[in-house]
Amino acid sequence: MIEQLHPRILENKDWATLLFVLTFAVVAMTKSAYETRFSEFSKLIFSDKYAKIYRDNSHMKNSFTVGLFFVQVVSFAFFILLTMNIFGYASKTDWLLFIRIATFLLYFILGKYLIEKIVAASFNIDEFVELFNLQKVTYRTYIGVLILPINAVLFYYNNIPQIIPLAIIGISLCISVYSYFISIKTYQNVIIGKLFYFILYLCALEIAPYYFLYYWITKGSA
Repeated sequence: MIEQLHPRILENKDWATLLFVLTFAVVAMTKSAYETRFSEFSKLIFSDKYAKIYRDNSHMKNSFTVGLFFVQVVSFAFFILLTMNIFGYASKTDWLLFIRIATFLLYFILGKYLIEKIVAASFNIDEFVELFNLQKVTYRTYIGVLILPINAVLFYYNNIPQIIPLAIIGISLCISVYSYFISIKTYQNVIIGKLFYFILYLCALEIAPYYFLYYWITKGSA
């Protein structure tokens, strides 16, 4: 009797390892180059001092923000991929799916930002939207950096309970709501003066895109 040999399929995790090393290196270099700023940034959830100091929109395009924006996109893409894996919708080692998710996130964030700029110009609230965007980017980046090491742990472990990603999503939503509260508190004088435009902006560009995104994902997975 001849024993039939079956090729052993190994999951390739090298691409993820390299990407984790790269993102952690970006965080380390950013921390080294902007030691004081990064120190205040790391305390963001406990204090709004960072938001008050770095509230000028010139901080939107400097190397600190750009570097951590890269980390944010990679971190969120990993988290989405891992969540899909935990719920049985995808393989966590599928690097092509990771690229698609990261690309979608990149276009979604940048596209939304450009649309917000156009709407802000139409409503004549450019300055406020720039400041508001900076606040959102800051807290969204904070969440991305926060879950990066969690992603690394989840990636190299199997049989992760489904409650773990759900808990992370819940905490992230709480931080996001807190960021909106801080933004409204910080710019309340500007908001009161343009209350109608702010409500319109909030409904059209802060609620609707995520609602349609949620609807598209749930309908696609149904």
